[in-house]
Amino acid sequence: MSPSSADPAPSSPPGSAAPRPSSASPDGTDGTGETETTVSRDAGPAAPPGRLDRLVAAWPRVDPVLFAAYAGACVLYAAVAFYSAMHQQTGGMWSAPLDDVFIHFDYARATARGYPFEWSEGNGFSSGNTSLSYPFVLALGYLVGFRGVLLMQWAAIVACTSTLGFLLVGARLLEPVGRWAKYLLPPVALSIGALDWSLFSGMENAFHLGVWALATLAALSVARAADGPREPTARATRATDDARAAAPPKRLAHLGWAAGLAGALLYATRPESVVCVAALSVYAAIAVKRAHGARAAIATLLRTSVPGALACLAQAVANRVFTGEWAASGAIAKLALNNPYMTSSEKWDTYEFLATYVVARNTNHHFSDALPWGWLVPALALVPLASRKTRGAAALLWVQVVGWLALVSLNGQVRWQNERYTMPAVAWLLVLAAMGLALLVARAAWASGDERQEPQGSAPAGLRARLGALGGVAAAARGGALARGLWCARVALALAVAALFWAHQLPRMRDQIWFFGRASRNIRDQHLVAGKLLAQLDVRRVLVGDAGALLYASDRPGLDLIGLGGYHDLPFARAGVHGLGASLELIERIPAEDRPDTLAIYPGWWGDLPAIFGRRIAAIPVVGNVICGGAEKVIYQADWSPLAYGEAPASMRADERVVDELDVADLVSEREHGYAFPRPQAGFVGFSVLPDPRGPGHDRFDAGRVIPGGRSEAARLHAPREGHGRLVVRTAAPRAATIRATADGREIGHLALKRGDGWTEASLDLPEGLPETFTLTLTPVDGEWVDHHVWILDRPAQGAGARPLAGQ
Repeated sequence: MSPSSADPAPSSPPGSAAPRPSSASPDGTDGTGETETTVSRDAGPAAPPGRLDRLVAAWPRVDPVLFAAYAGACVLYAAVAFYSAMHQQTGGMWSAPLDDVFIHFDYARATARGYPFEWSEGNGFSSGNTSLSYPFVLALGYLVGFRGVLLMQWAAIVACTSTLGFLLVGARLLEPVGRWAKYLLPPVALSIGALDWSLFSGMENAFHLGVWALATLAALSVARAADGPREPTARATRATDDARAAAPPKRLAHLGWAAGLAGALLYATRPESVVCVAALSVYAAIAVKRAHGARAAIATLLRTSVPGALACLAQAVANRVFTGEWAASGAIAKLALNNPYMTSSEKWDTYEFLATYVVARNTNHHFSDALPWGWLVPALALVPLASRKTRGAAALLWVQVVGWLALVSLNGQVRWQNERYTMPAVAWLLVLAAMGLALLVARAAWASGDERQEPQGSAPAGLRARLGALGGVAAAARGGALARGLWCARVALALAVAALFWAHQLPRMRDQIWFFGRASRNIRDQHLVAGKLLAQLDVRRVLVGDAGALLYASDRPGLDLIGLGGYHDLPFARAGVHGLGASLELIERIPAEDRPDTLAIYPGWWGDLPAIFGRRIAAIPVVGNVICGGAEKVIYQADWSPLAYGEAPASMRADERVVDELDVADLVSEREHGYAFPRPQAGFVGFSVLPDPRGPGHDRFDAGRVIPGGRSEAARLHAPREGHGRLVVRTAAPRAATIRATADGREIGHLALKRGDGWTEASLDLPEGLPETFTLTLTPVDGEWVDHHVWILDRPAQGAGARPLAGQ
C-alpha cells in the first residue's frame, strides 16, 4: 500500500544514518568515489511528503529554533503556574515544598565556602547527599549572588533549563514518526501534575533529567555514527580507502568516551541512574555491532560504561575512607536490605509491597482522578513497541522505566515526598506516550515500505504495462480508501484518549499546583522561622532529625540524628537503623564541647529523648500542615550530663584495672570487638537512664541489646594480662536471669542477674590459661536479658579490699 499524500517523509530512527543528498559526479559516482545507485526506470515516483512535513521542511533553519522556543514556552507556562501558587501562599517570598530542598542548599553553601561534600561545615565528609553533582550547580548560583532563600530562584532557573534540555533531546526520539511529531512532546511531558511538582520543587529531579538528556544524546550520536560508510567501493582511490578505514573507529572511540563521561555525570547526579547508563551503553554497542562487528561493539560497551563504573567505585572508596562504610548514608538509612532485624522473607515482602505501590500510586492516583483512566498513559506508551520505526527507541526507554522503578522500590522512602523518587520513570513514560500518540495520528506510521512486485507473465511488455497501470490505479483507489478510513479511526482514537486523559488529569493538576503552594508555605512558616529563631539564640550546634531549612536559615553547625548529614567517621546512619540508643551512644563519643547544645526536633519522633536530654525553650507551629513532619517543631536546650563515655564498672575494686571494654549498642565498640548479636528479629537496641550506683543524685545513660532466652551473642575480647581477672556485665534487670558464659567454646561459668530497679552488675572469675584474645559467648538460659556493657578486669591480689557488686 503506497503512502498517501499526507504521509510523513521517511526519516531515520535513532541509531541509523540520516539520508544523504545525492551529489553524483559526471562519471556516475556519488562524488565520494562510490558508484551511485541506479534507479529503475519502471519504478514509480516517490510518495510526496506529508502536509505537516512539507510545512516544516519549508523552513529547515527555522524548525529547530521554532521547536526550542515552543518547548521553552511550555516549560515557562508550567513553571509560572507552580511558582505563582507558591508566591500566592507565601506572600511573594521564595520557599520550597520540601525541607529536603534545603539539604541540597546546605551542601551547596558549604561547597561555595570551600567545604565540598560537607552537609555542615566542620562535620567532615558526608555521603548523605544522594546527588553528588547537583550541589555544585547550586553552589555556582550561590557564588554569583543567589543567597538565602533566593537560592531557590536559582534552582528554578536550573529546573527550567534542564527540563528544556530534556524536551529537546526527547524530541529526537520521536523523529522516526516525522519531524512534526516532536511538537506533541512538550504538552504531553508536562501534563502530569506530580511530575511538574517534582521538576520545579528545587530537588535534583529536573537537573537529573537534563543530565539524562545529555547522556542519551551522546549514546544516540554513537549509534548514528556507527551506521556511516563502512566499506569503500572498488572504484575508490587508495587514499580514500585508507581514510574510510581509519576514520570510523577513531570517531566512534571519541564519541564512545564522550558518552561514557556523560554516563559518569549521570550516575553522580542520581545513583539509580546505573540502569540508564547500562541501557544506553548496550543500545550504543548493539548499533556498533550491527555496523562494525562484535569487537568494535565490545570496545564501545567498555568506553560508554567504564567511566560510570569508575565513578561508582570512586564514591564507594571515598565513603569507606572518610566514613568507614562502603555504602552511602542514604542507602544505609533508607533501604530495607540494611535493616538488621528483618528476615529475608520480610525484606522481600517489603520490596514487593513497594514495587506494587509505585505502579499503583502513579496509575491510580497521579495519572487520573478515577479508575481506570490512569492506565491510558502506559497503554499509549506500549504503542511504539508495535512499530518498526520506533521499536528501538521505545525498548530503550521501557528498559529504563522498568529498571528505575525496580531499583527505587528498594527505598523505603519511595512512598513519601509526593513519590518524587519515581518521577524520572514517569517522565520517560510520557515520552513514550507522546510517541504512541504521534503514531496514532501519523498516516503512514504503519506502512511496511516494501515495494509491490509486478506479476510476470507471457503477455507482451506493452500490454503488461497497460494492464498493470489499470490494476495499480484500482488497487491504489481501494487501498487509499482503506488507509484513509484506518487513519480517521486512529485519529479519532487518539483524540478520545487525549480528551479522556486530560479530563481526568486536570483535577490532579489543580491539586498539585495548590499542594505546591501550600507545602511551600508550610516550610516557610515552620522550618525557616525556626531557623531564624536559632540564629537569634546564637546556638553552638543544633541536633536535628534529617532537616535542611533549620541549618540553612540559622547558618549554624548541626548534627543529624538520622545520620544523613554525617559527623566525621561516626556511623550515625547505621546507628539510626539499629535504634535511638545506638545514636545516643555515638553522641556519647563526641567531645562534650562539640556536642549539640540545642535540639530542634519533632518530639513525637524520638520518644523519651526530649524529656530526658532537653529543656523546652520554644515551639514553632504550622497551620494547615500538608508536608511538615509534625504540628510543632520544638526547640530544647540540651543536657547531656547523663552521658559518661569510658567509665569503669561501679563494682570495680580499688586495685583492679580495665583490660578491655565492650560497650554494647555502641556500633564503634561493637565493630572493634567483632560483636555479633542474634539476628534477625533479635538484638533490638534499647536504652535506659537510671540512678548512678556510685552515688545518689546522678543518673547514668547506657544502651544495650535485648538477647532472647536460648540465643547467643559473641565478641572478641582481650584476656587479663596476668592470667587472672574477672568478667563484669552491666544490665537493667526488671527480672532475674541466668547467663551462661563460654570462652572459645569452653564454659567458664554462669552470671546470676538479680532483679533491680537500677543498674545491676554481675561478675565471674575468669580461668587461667586464656589466650591473649578469646571469643566470649553469652547465652541467657533462664529468661531474656538486656546486655548493656561488658568489661574484662585484671584480678586483684589475694586479700585486697573489694567493693560489693551494685545491686547486691
